[in-house]
Amino acid sequence: MKLDEFTIGQVFQTKALKLTKQDIMRFAAEYDPQYMHLDEEKANEGRFNGIIASGIQTLAVSFKLWVEQGMYGEDVIAGTRMNNIKFIKPVYPGDELHIIVEVIDKQERKNETGILTVSLSTFNDKEEKVFEGDLSVLIKR
Repeated sequence: MKLDEFTIGQVFQTKALKLTKQDIMRFAAEYDPQYMHLDEEKANEGRFNGIIASGIQTLAVSFKLWVEQGMYGEDVIAGTRMNNIKFIKPVYPGDELHIIVEVIDKQERKNETGILTVSLSTFNDKEEKVFEGDLSVLIKR
C-alpha cells in the first residue's frame, strides 16, 4: 500500500508466531548472550523463574510479523526510526505472539514519498501486552 492508502486510526492484526526455548536460546547465543536467555538453571533462580526471550528478539519478531502482513509491499523504501520502545512483560518459551498495528501518523514528503508511522503492540496468547513501540518508514505516495 502507498502512503495515501493508509488512514490514521486504521488497525491491522498479524498472524501469530510461537517462540520455542530453542528459538530463544539460539537468538540469545548470537545476539544477546545473557544468563536469563541461555542458562536455564540460573534463570530458574532469577526474578522471571525461567528462560525468557531477549527484548531485542521480541522487537525483531514484532517487526517480522508486521512486515510479513504485506501492507507495505514494494512501496516501502526504508525504515527511518523506532521510538517509544517498551518491553512490558517477559516472553517465555511457548508464548505465541501476535501484533496489533495502528497507523498513528503520516506526513507527505518531496519526490512522491512520505513518512508513515505505526504503533506496534505485541501480545502473548494470554492477551497480555509484552511489547510496544512506534515504527516509521519512508514509503511511496
